[in-house]
Amino acid sequence: MPGSTAREPWPTWPEGFAVSPEDRRAVLVLAALRALTPRQLLAVANEAGSASACLSLVRRGELGSENDGAFAHDLDADALAAGVGACGARLVTCDDADYPPALRTIHDPPMALFVRGGQIPPVTSAIAIVGARNCSDLGRELALETGRGLGEAGAWVVSGAARGIDSAAHEGALDVDGGTLAVLGCGIDVDYPKASRRLLERIAERGTIVSEYAPGVPPEPFRFPARNRIVAGLCVATVVVEGADGSGSSITGDHALEFGRDVYALPGAVNSPLSSVPLRLIRDGATMIRGAEDLLEDLGLDGAASPPRARLTVVEEAALDLLAGPTLPEHVGRGLGLSVPQVVSLLMDLEMRGLVRCVGGRYASTLRAARAREGEAAAAET
Repeated sequence: MPGSTAREPWPTWPEGFAVSPEDRRAVLVLAALRALTPRQLLAVANEAGSASACLSLVRRGELGSENDGAFAHDLDADALAAGVGACGARLVTCDDADYPPALRTIHDPPMALFVRGGQIPPVTSAIAIVGARNCSDLGRELALETGRGLGEAGAWVVSGAARGIDSAAHEGALDVDGGTLAVLGCGIDVDYPKASRRLLERIAERGTIVSEYAPGVPPEPFRFPARNRIVAGLCVATVVVEGADGSGSSITGDHALEFGRDVYALPGAVNSPLSSVPLRLIRDGATMIRGAEDLLEDLGLDGAASPPRARLTVVEEAALDLLAGPTLPEHVGRGLGLSVPQVVSLLMDLEMRGLVRCVGGRYASTLRAARAREGEAAAAET
């Protein structure tokens, strides 16, 4: 789906808002407040002129909530700066040269970003993959394989490090040593969700983590829809894999359209609630894709991923032919003329290679198997 037409630019931060040391200290405090939103702050920033002037308004009770005012008096900028350093992060304000230019063109651009790991990729090589936390096995597989394909082609995968589709997309890129960036909906030093702690460590080591929130800011529900504008804003395109109506994936897709970015969707079964957002987007004009190859071709990115050679035996090929849907080993055995123990051994080997998945004692071929067999067929034709 092509992005929306050109419109009047949204308000942005005034030049020189966070240039001086005093203003950078003020940014640390403002980014640590619990209730003050970027929209509220931006509404007065151009009149106030600087971060320190905005902080004075907060402390006088003229901006933000009463609790914000009291909290701002208690916060110590030096302690916050130490917290940034302790988690290996750095502060990038709206006046810094490495502030992403793409974020200057979105609504409610972040005043600053806290960055862990490497650099923020250029918008032209960054693609968001978003979807449901409670995803299906197929949805996770789609996200994983799309992340792998983008990583192999040199594109960056951007997501929110949540469980489900987000985590699978990051993992796919990491599996092939590709670039990946996670946008947090909490303080830069907070590993949330806890189940993603090891994933976040891997991303910090080999990719990039960003947040608009200072160390210690808790992961409250309203912060996650807010972070989705940054996910969409950093990317040339957004891919929606699964999502129910009203979910974060729907919000991210809407932001991408609002910012004039492209939107793509991977379709699912029409009777699945998780297909609601992708199918709605496709009906409304989003581009339907089958995986990374379609996406890279549509975006005109170099180095489109190609299916790997499968190196399958005749028996393995025949087994995969019998696994169009979840299938019991007994059925595969009858089709191949093998005993159940022989079939289970065969299927377990295919599962270890990522070509088969087992759910509830039934086996089905994976997307990786389909890609691998396409590569084998293509190689046979040449």
